[in-house]
Amino acid sequence: QVQLVESGGGLVQAGGSLRLSCTASGTIFSFDAMAWYRQAPGKQRELVARIISGGSTNYADSVKGRFTISRDNAKNTLYLQMNSLKPEDTAVYYCNSLLLGQYYWGQGTQVTVSS
Repeated sequence: QVQLVESGGGLVQAGGSLRLSCTASGTIFSFDAMAWYRQAPGKQRELVARIISGGSTNYADSVKGRFTISRDNAKNTLYLQMNSLKPEDTAVYYCNSLLLGQYYWGQGTQVTVSS
């Protein structure tokens, strides 16, 4: 089993930055894809950014140009650099991975952006 643990969330003012980390542990061979999702209270979980094993990335329109997803394979860690944060970015952010046809989720980390 793969375990994903997110960290780096917190409270930040609008226009500020945060970097989220997701560290994977367990039996890991290679990830087909990893992604960041977020879920605001009362809202459906949505895809924020995704990175494929080859390095290709995809972003939600709402974060494009502000967020950057990256991966450090040696550390089994996924990152989400969030710049120019807006109050609308407030949510619990979840790390997700696709490995051998199975999806895995982290516990989430809270990001709160104040006006």
